[in-house]
Amino acid sequence: MSPRNPLRRGDTPQALTVDELSARADALAGAVETGGERLERGAAHRATAVVDKVRERNSLVGGHTVVALAGATGSGKSSLFNALVGADIARVGQRRPTTSTPTAAVWGTEPAGALLDWLSVGTRHQVTEPGDLDGLVLVDLPDFDSRESAHREEAQRILELVDVFVWVTDPQKYADAVLHDDYVAVLRDYGAVTIVVLNQVDRLPPGGEEQIAADLARLLERDGLQQHEVIGTSTRTGVGLDALRSRLHDAVEQSDAARHRLGADLRTAAGGLLDSVGESGAGVPDRARDELVDALARSAGVPTVVDAVARDFRMESWARTGWPFTRWVRAVRPAPLKRLRLDRDVAGSPDITEQDVRAVLGRSSIPSPAPAARAAVDLAARRIGTSAGEGLPTRWADAVADAARPADADLADELDQAVLRTSLRGRKPLWWAVLGPLQVVLALAALAGLVWLVVIALAGWLQLPDVPTADIGPFAMPFLLLVGGLLAGLLLAAIARWLAAIGARKRAATVDKRLRRAIGEVGDARVVEPVEQVLSQHDRTRAGIERALG
Repeated sequence: MSPRNPLRRGDTPQALTVDELSARADALAGAVETGGERLERGAAHRATAVVDKVRERNSLVGGHTVVALAGATGSGKSSLFNALVGADIARVGQRRPTTSTPTAAVWGTEPAGALLDWLSVGTRHQVTEPGDLDGLVLVDLPDFDSRESAHREEAQRILELVDVFVWVTDPQKYADAVLHDDYVAVLRDYGAVTIVVLNQVDRLPPGGEEQIAADLARLLERDGLQQHEVIGTSTRTGVGLDALRSRLHDAVEQSDAARHRLGADLRTAAGGLLDSVGESGAGVPDRARDELVDALARSAGVPTVVDAVARDFRMESWARTGWPFTRWVRAVRPAPLKRLRLDRDVAGSPDITEQDVRAVLGRSSIPSPAPAARAAVDLAARRIGTSAGEGLPTRWADAVADAARPADADLADELDQAVLRTSLRGRKPLWWAVLGPLQVVLALAALAGLVWLVVIALAGWLQLPDVPTADIGPFAMPFLLLVGGLLAGLLLAAIARWLAAIGARKRAATVDKRLRRAIGEVGDARVVEPVEQVLSQHDRTRAGIERALG
């Protein structure tokens, strides 16, 4: 026993509202716009056409339901059309093809001109006594298997626009491949607006109608039409015409066939785009980003800068807290940061402030990156593109990979500017303020002891009176001042050198973090953010498709 026809009252799920149709159409249009060239072109074009159709159909005022009679040559659909209308409107004859242009019959007094103009149906007939079919627009299509390609194309065009399909076949062509493969199977998702008619049953012997109807039902199930009912009709005897009118009445009465059809159109169009998107993008893994920052840091010469910062800190520490008698050595040594043109700190800023960030004054003197460093950047960027695009369709994966490839020339300049903008200084250590003056005191003590001893020696050589001294144990005070000042100064210098080494490592680590942060911002702007933008576009495209699917 065939399942009940989906056009019967109460059998179909509730149709989408006009607002919901508009919302889903907008979501699908947004998905197509966002996806752009990354979507399969044919599916995107079909989706755009469906969106336009939904908007145009919803804009047409009126409660008409458009039903198309579609069938192969000789199926008798024009005779069926005339029987339903109650007048000989469509041309019927032995010469094939008979129907060359669509003909429409309108039941009721409500104007349907705008709708028929949209359908581009010129031949129109007004049914004066609509009865229970008020609001029906019945269209007799050209044969979809016509020898004339223009006829086939016209039938296909109208089928894209109507609300309900009535597939009319006959005992000779009910298993025709054109009907099943090119139409029913393709439109299997439109079961809620599909009626199948087996016409000319009066030509069958007793029991033949049931046998062919069962076979046709089997073929429809194979085509994927889940809900269907085969209605046997005969225009000569009138068999089945009342049943067909009843189905048409149900479609007109519920006034939702158009919304069922449009909803199915949106689902079909959105489903056609699903292969063009994947699951949500994996995003940029932290490990891949860290690898990129490492590669960019090497390319920007960060290790060279950090080493210069450490050496500069040690030299400055020695200049402030080293043995005063050898501090002059620093004056003849080139400052590491100055050699790299990275010593442009704001004068008079003792601490790190916003004013401690150097103004960008051209390029630094950091050596250009070696080919291996540039290759490492390219490899790290490719890894980001590969990992972020994993699992995406080819076009999206290619777009992610392209977004992860920065321009080498511009990138080198931005990295250099990032280094120049980064403060390489820090707060002056407290021990500088302690050891520096103490070294001066010890140096003065040693100098005083030396002068004192020289004066004593000169007085003795000139046989002058003895210069008074104070003794501490077996040692004279001048000797203690000289030796003690020298030894204590050297010991303090050794301590200062040890503290400078520790401080240099800390300063280098701090500056390395700052530089890597600045380099990371460049990497984010040039690689990570473009990749995430493509992934975001993919996710928005998928969300729009899923919204259209409902």
